[in-house]
Amino acid sequence: MNQSMRTVEAVYGNALGAQARQRVLRNTYALLALSMVPTVLGAWLGMAMGFTFFAGKPLIGLMVFMGVAFGFFFAIEKFKNSGIGVALLLGFTFFMGLMLSRMLGYVTSLSNGTQIITLAFGTTAVIFAAMATLAGSIKRDLSGMGKMLFVGMLVILAAIVANIFLQIPALSLTISALVAVVFSAYLLYDLKRIIDGGETNYITATLAVYLDVYNIFSSLLHLFTAFGGSDD
Repeated sequence: MNQSMRTVEAVYGNALGAQARQRVLRNTYALLALSMVPTVLGAWLGMAMGFTFFAGKPLIGLMVFMGVAFGFFFAIEKFKNSGIGVALLLGFTFFMGLMLSRMLGYVTSLSNGTQIITLAFGTTAVIFAAMATLAGSIKRDLSGMGKMLFVGMLVILAAIVANIFLQIPALSLTISALVAVVFSAYLLYDLKRIIDGGETNYITATLAVYLDVYNIFSSLLHLFTAFGGSDD
């Protein structure tokens, strides 16, 4: 009798756990979709204003950007269980839209700029769909990927800083390619964590997935512009 009761409790607990994980995933997707609104607004406003953000001093610009970004990360983590966390997340995505506006402004000045942006967006959507499908179907525990991906991110950051001084176009393209690969893997890792219950807060989950998508899109935009941009 006791064994039967424990079995029922275990099944009931698993069902509740699955429902909670699905709720976090649904909320994450909903907030991710909402976060695109301030991103687009920030990009549009930045293009209209000619936003540059220390264009002549890239190292200072990178340092200020990192300071602002980590300030948002800290605040979002602190208020992740309240509506303030959502507002901070949307404010961060607006800021990221501003940061993207300079590149978008250059791309839209090209004769095939609209096609390049559409291609980058479409490719990002395909990658997202593929990683989401893989995360939902794969049974293997991917928690071990975290350290490897973090090391990869540190290598990319070091290469970005080095190229501020070196200014090597080939290295810039290599960095963009690495960003696309590493953050595609990060996207799989983050979605798998949500599905497996490793991330239980939809605000911080959205932040992680948003950064993955943002970096994939911006790196692909750089690559497609470099290889397919036309001034004609």
